[in-house]
Amino acid sequence: MGERDDLDWLAARFEQHRPQLRKVAYRMLGSISDSDDAVQEAWLRLSRTGGSSVENLGAWLTTVVGRVSLDMLRTRSARREDYVGSWLPEPVVATDDAPSPEDEALIADSVGLALLVVLETLTPSERLAFVLHDMFAVPFDEIATILDRSPTAVRQLASRGRRRVRGAPLNAEASLDEQRRIVDAFLAASRNGDFAALVAVLDPDVVFRADRGATSVRARPPIVGAEAVAARVLAEGSPFAGLARPALVNGGAGVVVGRPGARPFAVVAFTVTGGRIAAIDLITDRAKLSRMN
Repeated sequence: MGERDDLDWLAARFEQHRPQLRKVAYRMLGSISDSDDAVQEAWLRLSRTGGSSVENLGAWLTTVVGRVSLDMLRTRSARREDYVGSWLPEPVVATDDAPSPEDEALIADSVGLALLVVLETLTPSERLAFVLHDMFAVPFDEIATILDRSPTAVRQLASRGRRRVRGAPLNAEASLDEQRRIVDAFLAASRNGDFAALVAVLDPDVVFRADRGATSVRARPPIVGAEAVAARVLAEGSPFAGLARPALVNGGAGVVVGRPGARPFAVVAFTVTGGRIAAIDLITDRAKLSRMN
């Protein structure tokens, strides 16, 4: 084959791995746009090598994406210190319209925003060890080469991440139908201005986080507690409850808020545990919503 044919052959092989690489990068970075950048960097590095010396392409690409994501996380952690309010991951959203083909794999095997929020509390090294090993079964010795640490040290990093995740409220306990039923009750109470009904669907320790963007003057710290969250929802959210439409947000029951036919101005993800809403994550950051159809 000629050089052009070799590159086309290599590109075709790379495309077979792209969906998996995007899942790895998204769980590392919590950003679709950053994930796509990390995957593109993996392709550039592969094309420079020619691929002839790579024995296991999938493992090699996963390692490269992990290394690139680690560097991006370290850079981002330094920038995040000045972020006002809550930084939330960039959501993967599907409404009645079909998702874009490139997002289908993420939606089919997505993780909730609540889990990604917990992953944000890990150090970059802990996150890499936990994501690659616990979520993608990458051996500790391969992760050790990325972090330049011993396999034993990497095992400890993954264990710390596992303990943090274990205590987080996740949607895995509730079926999608149950999530939708509880979210519908939340929306009905919001539309009707019914404080008692709203408190009844909220976990006593519910957390409300809002990501309004890095420079928003409306940025606030998270709100904790059913009565405090219900009061905030009725004070600020009731006028918009009628514009909420059901959506899948990172695989769980959520809503997009906006007029039909127009770009949504908010996405809301809910985490349901024990028959009540344990977390509400509101995203109005225009940059994060700009990718939505």
